[in-house]
Amino acid sequence: MKHDASSYGLWALVLINSAVFILFAFSFTKPATRRDWRSFGAFSAFIVALFAEMYGFPLTIYLLSGWLQTRYPKLNLYSHESGHLWNTLLGFKGDPHLNPIHILSNLLILAGFLILYSAWKVLYAAQRERRLATTGPYAHVRHPQYIGFITILAGFLVQWPTLLTLLMFPILVTMYVKLARREEKEAKTFFGTEWDAYSARTPPFLPRFTPRTDESGASQER
Repeated sequence: MKHDASSYGLWALVLINSAVFILFAFSFTKPATRRDWRSFGAFSAFIVALFAEMYGFPLTIYLLSGWLQTRYPKLNLYSHESGHLWNTLLGFKGDPHLNPIHILSNLLILAGFLILYSAWKVLYAAQRERRLATTGPYAHVRHPQYIGFITILAGFLVQWPTLLTLLMFPILVTMYVKLARREEKEAKTFFGTEWDAYSARTPPFLPRFTPRTDESGASQER
């Protein structure tokens, strides 16, 4: 099967798009420690793998070509529009960039970057002053920076699902959870009872939607 030269093999676009998103995330996170670089490196690997399939070589389309060609015989498999698998599988018509799935993915990516920006701004200031980050998004969850990364990755996965990124996503989520647990152990050692009080009132990843109460039933919401 021939590749559509205008849709794939565009390695310059792979490099440009990867660089834009990676540098954008770098400007928000400013990784300093080895752990920071590890989480940022994993995020960057996901982005490169995504754009390599989006504009370089459509590995997922190639591997699914037999099934797709049987089910959609008139489909030009190697056009950019066909790379939007949700557009094909769900039968959307028109510009694939305007279907509900694509719009949802853009909202997730935007939300992820906003969470990442607000989280790292608070965390960076706290690290410089050697204090515990408890304000902004850290008032609601203990690890908003990892929530931001996961939300961005989920947005890209919704927009352009590939076999490689589908395999990478749960691995990255597991890695972020493990990194978060290691950070918690270090924070407990360094901050002691202050960390205990903070972790007791603040969930790790999912914010509470109801105020926490003590044994007497009094609300502890601030």
